Amino acid sequence: MMRTPAASLIRGALRASRTTTMIPRAAASTHAISNPTLANIEKRWEGMPQTEQAELWMALRDRMKENWAELTLQEKKAAYWIAFGPHGPRAVPPPDEGRKVALYTAMGVFASFVIFATLRSFAGPSPSTMSREWQEASNEYLKNQRAEPLTGLSSEGYSGKGMIQSPPKH
Repeated sequence: MMRTPAASLIRGALRASRTTTMIPRAAASTHAISNPTLANIEKRWEGMPQTEQAELWMALRDRMKENWAELTLQEKKAAYWIAFGPHGPRAVPPPDEGRKVALYTAMGVFASFVIFATLRSFAGPSPSTMSREWQEASNEYLKNQRAEPLTGLSSEGYSGKGMIQSPPKH
């Protein structure tokens, strides 16, 4: 590495650009949160705007970073309720939720049956490969080709139906 004045200037500039500057942060709140702010928080929480909820939670969080003996009883109760209370995902479901789930499930099953029946009524005849004669011919072809000689149609003592799945024609 060269020790020229230009190299020293560049190294110094690089060193200066690498140093991190400390950005002052606001210290944690050391004063108690007012009682009117925390009063009746259980009933007001759901109706509060998101920003106000976040501000209150951040203020409580900052207070909890300090000595907990300095927290007021209201602050402790509010912090516990906000963290573990029955709101948001822990909210109690409405009393008729089970009935609604059953009703909408039954409606979905009924709608799918109607769609199935409608499509089935407009469908054409079954394909020729679904006839019993075709399936018996497929069994004979597979036996002649010695398909699946260990466990299938071509094996000794096979007693299954093979490819036959359609009922005989009347």
